[in-house]
Amino acid sequence: MQYNRSDGWKNRGVTCGRLRGVLTLLLIGVAHLLGQPKLLIFMDLQQTDHLKAYGIAYWALTKNIDVDWLLNYRGGSFMIDALDVVTSECRIRGVAFSPLSAAEAAQVYSEVQREDNNMDVVRLEKAPRVAVYVPPGFQPWDDAVTLALEYAEIKYDKLWDDEVMADKLHEYDWLHLHHEDFTGQYGKFYASFASANWYIEQQVMLEKEAKKLGFKKVSELKKSVARKIKDYIANGGFMFAMCSATDTYDIALAAENTDICDVMYDGDPPDANAQQMLDFSKTLTFTDFTLEKNPLRYEYSDIDQPPSDLLGLQNPETDYFTLFEFSAKFDPVPTMLTQDHVNVIKGFLGQTTNFKKSTVKKTVTILAEKEGLDQVRYLHGNYGRGTFTFYGGHDPEDYQHAVGDPPTDLSLHKNSPGYRLILNNILFPAAKKKQQKT
Repeated sequence: MQYNRSDGWKNRGVTCGRLRGVLTLLLIGVAHLLGQPKLLIFMDLQQTDHLKAYGIAYWALTKNIDVDWLLNYRGGSFMIDALDVVTSECRIRGVAFSPLSAAEAAQVYSEVQREDNNMDVVRLEKAPRVAVYVPPGFQPWDDAVTLALEYAEIKYDKLWDDEVMADKLHEYDWLHLHHEDFTGQYGKFYASFASANWYIEQQVMLEKEAKKLGFKKVSELKKSVARKIKDYIANGGFMFAMCSATDTYDIALAAENTDICDVMYDGDPPDANAQQMLDFSKTLTFTDFTLEKNPLRYEYSDIDQPPSDLLGLQNPETDYFTLFEFSAKFDPVPTMLTQDHVNVIKGFLGQTTNFKKSTVKKTVTILAEKEGLDQVRYLHGNYGRGTFTFYGGHDPEDYQHAVGDPPTDLSLHKNSPGYRLILNNILFPAAKKKQQKT
């Protein structure tokens, strides 16, 4: 089933309202009849390690232990059976929790399910199979998502172009796109790093990979990879992208039948009418954007706001974005994706930082924006049977991460609101089967 921001899950209606009531009675009744005490892993300001709490929820699912996600209850808390192994794992990982008797747990469920509360219960049933799209030689500290996965102790596999082209994506429920350039312009680092060893090695590696897979140009390989990922989403996959993997992905889809790369990137000039040849019907998220035709400018299009070359003018002391609030009972998916212990989050920069609101398709749900500006930070949408979520910026705890900067130590940021948004996306697929049943 699909949802939209105004109508919630389609076909939910009275039937789902009744099912919710039945679920509440069952949860309360089972708790009383079985006398099953619970562990409440609270996610408000009292939590000692928010990020590892997600790891506990994921770990429980791998052990076939169901987890209830209490949307909007104490910051989006988790309720798990009070098994000795769960209690022990929480203590080992430094995650705070409250033991609840069966009666106390029933009271919490009752409060969350009250019709006058913007809360709900989502049952997480199966640990998603997680893949990260990364190049050879990748290190976990190169990307915020893999940093979060490593810190939260969530297992993931690495995939690259050869696995994608070999249709390996169907083996995974959730895919993260590295801060990749799907346009084939090598991150548009030419002006600053064309003579750097890492840039030269990257170009040689990418060109070798393209030829191995039967493509004359890196840009043609990346377009094909983008289409494979689009098919993966259409068939029920969950895709999450950050930084430049967001706008370059849609640009690659729109430029399926045109060359937008200049001579230093693919050996020949771009099509003279490249802008007019873009097909916005093929994109997932963005429309009516204008390409940045200067090959030496560190920017892809006007989607990115503010442009990358103006990032130095940003003031970290005043840079914040605001999460939208959704109805937990009727818009559960955007509610899951925006669970946090604060609703105003400090900004952070990336090659793509924010998205120009006027370029975002009307079918896409905006999850967070910079108030008063034409800047969207976080968004979500449906395509076919699957979903995509885009999150601007590079590292939520490194305001302006530069090439060669040291990795972020998440043990110093274990309560990071910005990183929590990433981990919401990891658990979101675990609830898909349950939501479809309703």
